Order: sequence, then C-alpha cells, then structure tokens
Amino acid sequence: MTSVIKFLGLSALALSGSAFLSGCTSAARDAKIEKAFPPIGEFVEVEGRKVHYLRAGSGPELVLLHGAGANVRDYTFDLFDLLKDRYTVTAFDRPGLGYTDRVPNIDTGPFSTEGDSPQAQAHMLREAAEKIGIKDPIVAGHSYGGIVALAWAVEGLDIESQQNASAIVSFAGVAMPWPDPLAAYYTINGSALGGGILVPILSAVVPDSVVEKAVNDTFTPNTAPDGFVAHLGAELVMRPDSFRANVRQVNTLQNEVIKLAPRYPELTIPIEILHGTDDVTVPIHIHANEIAKIVPSVHVTQLEGVGHQPHHVDVDAAIAAIDRAAGRAGLR
Repeated sequence: MTSVIKFLGLSALALSGSAFLSGCTSAARDAKIEKAFPPIGEFVEVEGRKVHYLRAGSGPELVLLHGAGANVRDYTFDLFDLLKDRYTVTAFDRPGLGYTDRVPNIDTGPFSTEGDSPQAQAHMLREAAEKIGIKDPIVAGHSYGGIVALAWAVEGLDIESQQNASAIVSFAGVAMPWPDPLAAYYTINGSALGGGILVPILSAVVPDSVVEKAVNDTFTPNTAPDGFVAHLGAELVMRPDSFRANVRQVNTLQNEVIKLAPRYPELTIPIEILHGTDDVTVPIHIHANEIAKIVPSVHVTQLEGVGHQPHHVDVDAAIAAIDRAAGRAGLR
C-alpha cells in the first residue's frame, strides 16, 4: 500500500510539474498569438464582462455569430465587407472565444466542466446589442453560432425587446439533438481532468500546422479559399482559457439543444437555412431538415456537394439567404 501511495504521489507531482512547465510555455505562446491576431474591433461591457465586436455599414441591422473555435475574423475574410454596403453589420466574438469573456456566473476554473450554454451566450450578446444600439436585428450564425442565433430568437418569445430577432439565418447551424456521441477531442478535453491537465499541455505543444489542418478539414469535401486559414487566427483558440471554453461549450451542448428544441414551434419569424448536403460535422438530415418539419417559417436551401462551410464555399448563396430573410421580415 505504501508503494502505491508513493507511486500516486510521484505521478501527481509529475503531472503538476508538466502542467506548470507547459503553463509557462503556453503563456509565451499566448503572447505570440495575441500579437499576431490582436483585437480588430471595439469592446462593450456586460455585467463586468468584455464583449468584443466589429461594427460597420448602414441599413437593417445584421448580427453575425461565428462557430466553434472561431472568432470575428471568420466573417471579416469576406462576408463582412460584402454586406456592409446595405446592412449595418455587427460581428461578435462569442463568449469565451476570440476576445470576449465567458458568460457571467459560470465556473471557469481549470477543473470545471461547465459550458457557456447557447441560451446564456445569446442573453449576454443581446445585452451587448442593447448597449451598442442594435434594434430588430437579423441574427445569422454558423455552426455553433446557429444554435446561439436560435436561442436569441427563443428568448424573444418571452420578452418584448427591441433586441428581439426580426429573422434568423443559419449557415450549417446546429438546431436539433443528434444521435451519435461527440468526438473524444471534446469529451476528454471537456472533462475535469482534461481541462486541468491536458489542456495546458496541448496548448503549449500542439503545432500551428495541426490547427491549420483542423480548419482545412472543416471544408471537406471542399477546399478553403486561398488565404482563409492565415486570416482566421484559429490559433487564438489554443490559449488555455479559450481552449477550455470551446470544448466545454461543445461537450455540454446536447443537453441545451434538448431544452431549446421544444420551443421552436412557437417561432414565427423568418428562418433561412443554408446547408451543404455533404456536411458531416452538422449533418443536414439531422438539423436543417428536422427543424424544417416543426417550424413552418423555416426555409432550407441545400447546397449539393458542400460541406460544413457553406458561407465561404458559396458566398453568393450566403448573401442571398440574408437578403431573403430581410425581405421576408419586411426590412428591405
């Protein structure tokens, strides 16, 4: 028994030492990443938390929400500038990602498993929108941003507010519960031990080339536009706090979708969905096609042979979806 205790003590010491050393290395890497990809917008404070956003243009209000592991740069690559000539466009860093703090009243410790729910994210961003002066927005989201957009709309079912969504646009967005288990990347790193021990190590040692490959893989079977990976700054999600926020949000998402889905039939605002038929990350038959069965205001545009990045693979189709939503909402 003494030898077992000694072994466990030495193992714990070794892990603590590894975490400490990787923490030092990670801090240096964080500084390098933030120098390469600094904030490109402004900040507004919500309940003591900073929200990073980029805003420009004129016309009906349009809010853009990025997906898991991304940041506002996902939209500044192309859509932001293409839309600001006829919309007032606001792109947010979602809570915990980019340069936005995590939602209030959440345990963000290294061994916590609590995720920022899409409902809490939507509420925080709605409050930011109020402070910025956004009214009656079209809310568009990609992937995880799609479920945050839906949560934004669902909150509007219970309150009268100028920040209620006038329409929703979903680019390959999460909408419905799914049958398959999550990848081990999320379940392991989203666990208490994963967050406390593995995340600091991975943050320090995973090379940028692995991050870049992961971004490219999200386009399968398509290819990323030239310059997109370099522009995105996906390395920002390798900072330990962002890493933990991202994996915990995804790891806890299923239960939150189960809570949200029963409210969808109450939605009557226009909902435009742009979804690729070859999306294996958020499959169209599980999400877009299923929500369309229960919400009459949903209109789905299928893009044949397109994967999980429809708004970059077919930019014209993405803009057309937004324009349709605006027209259906009486904004254009």
